[in-house]
Amino acid sequence: MQKIGLIAGNRKFPLLFCEAARLKGYSVVAVAIKGDTCPRIKKLADKTYWLKLSEFNRMFEIFRSEGLNKVVMAGQVSPARLFSQEVKKSEDIQQMLLSIRNKKADTIFGAIADKLTAAGLELLDSSIFIQDLLVKKGLLTRRQPDPLVWEDINFGFELAKQVSALDIGQTVAVKEKAIVAVEALEGTDNLIKRAGKIARGGITVIKVAKPKQDMRFDIPVIGLKTIQSLIKAGAKCLAVEADKTLFIDRDAAIKLADRKGISIVGV
Repeated sequence: MQKIGLIAGNRKFPLLFCEAARLKGYSVVAVAIKGDTCPRIKKLADKTYWLKLSEFNRMFEIFRSEGLNKVVMAGQVSPARLFSQEVKKSEDIQQMLLSIRNKKADTIFGAIADKLTAAGLELLDSSIFIQDLLVKKGLLTRRQPDPLVWEDINFGFELAKQVSALDIGQTVAVKEKAIVAVEALEGTDNLIKRAGKIARGGITVIKVAKPKQDMRFDIPVIGLKTIQSLIKAGAKCLAVEADKTLFIDRDAAIKLADRKGISIVGV
């Protein structure tokens, strides 16, 4: 079997990658991050190394020792950890952060990608084995957005693209052509929660890729938890960029959205 490395972040994306890679005949060597990566990774990867976030430099040695030359990043590390004591006390991380021009997602991930390249490792498109999970253009649920919601989708989509171009976030919430909330470090679920409180329901949430999205990292992902957050916020619709957004647990998520009268569209 061919071997492939995995830098495994949080939630289900890394688990799905492992399953898909093994079906394609690959042996997965995973570097898992303590405090973020799901423990189930050890059952799905062929070999798992657990590292503290402060030990991130060890992953280069691990991949080299395993004889790997191809690596994938799947899942995120919680952005809040950027301000943790663990990060502040790590000389390796502080050295890397001081070497980059800012702490935007693309800048940080780009620096890691450069380190991988310098170590002789090729960072691959993170959707490489799960292209079938990318959202296609069109309606995914039974409920169609009404004309006013479509106006919010079109209004919000352009705003979201501008925000994502600045690498601030990839999601916005709008209501009646009012900008209710813009995603930053808090993540999509917290954005939805905040927007629901501000607008008292009725929001449309739009999630997009960056204009020059690097598919190796930080690609948009939605899933069952996203729909659960939308329900709690009293949202009307979720619109995501087609061919750039991964939809995890699609069947269960769409079934729940249909039951609750929420529209989901790929645009």
